[in-house]
Amino acid sequence: MKKGDTFQHSFKVTEDIYKGFIDIFKDRNPLHTDAVFAKQKGFAGQVMFGNILNGFISYFAGECLPIKNVMIVSQEIKYSKPVYLNDELEFYAQIADVFESVKLVEIKYHFEKSPKVKVAQGKIQIGII
Repeated sequence: MKKGDTFQHSFKVTEDIYKGFIDIFKDRNPLHTDAVFAKQKGFAGQVMFGNILNGFISYFAGECLPIKNVMIVSQEIKYSKPVYLNDELEFYAQIADVFESVKLVEIKYHFEKSPKVKVAQGKIQIGII
């Protein structure tokens, strides 16, 4: 991996992912589980849990990078638009820097949904183990 390398991956927020998140973490905040409540708060429907995107980032680091001896050291995410059930997201990532002396790679990324609407962005630092 070298500075400037880019990656892209598609994700979909499926019913299984949504229900699995609720089953595992027991988060039943009405913004995420009650469409009427979410609409009263100005959203189009139930807003998906932001940490679902963190799961997609974990998948990217563990499965999409060209090397497997990695671990996430730090992660930053800023949400800018809501994500809804069945949204299809494009994940774009670029290696921003490589610190060979400490075996660290910094990656900047963002998620988009159609049509080119950025829903979240941030950076992750990946340790090479």
